[in-house]
Amino acid sequence: MAERKVARSMLDLPTQDELLSMSGLETMQKMVRGELAGPPIAHLMGYRLTEVDDGRAVFTGIPNFEVTNPMGTVHGGWYGTLLDSCMACAVMTKVPRGSVYTTLEYKINILRPIPLSTKIEAVGVAQHVGRSTGIANGEIRGTEDGRLYATGSTTCIVMKLR
Repeated sequence: MAERKVARSMLDLPTQDELLSMSGLETMQKMVRGELAGPPIAHLMGYRLTEVDDGRAVFTGIPNFEVTNPMGTVHGGWYGTLLDSCMACAVMTKVPRGSVYTTLEYKINILRPIPLSTKIEAVGVAQHVGRSTGIANGEIRGTEDGRLYATGSTTCIVMKLR
């Protein structure tokens, strides 16, 4: 497997023309294979894209001390960022060449705190992606304990540029 690249500057990210020349699934597959640099937010937050398929995106990660709130527990923003990533990327896998997408809104439900240093898997699954909108659901589970830590849902806008 190729070494995972992470964008360190805007120059490391694909251009809009490069993105528009590929389907969302092709783009995501290239990231998994290490042919395209992954977004810096994933590196910053301690997770990475590990699996992608048509309508599905999986991220794995481990929350560390840097993502805690003043009470010493994992900040809700970490759950939200991770769920936004897996759900939106699930939608992206259904976006055709010549189109882009972005999150319009998302909702999360935190069911229990994730203990620090617990390896998790966040799975996003697209429920529907049409010409102008996409919806997806996601969940965060512990990889060793199988416990459900959070769920989410999203609506994304799909925009044809070419």
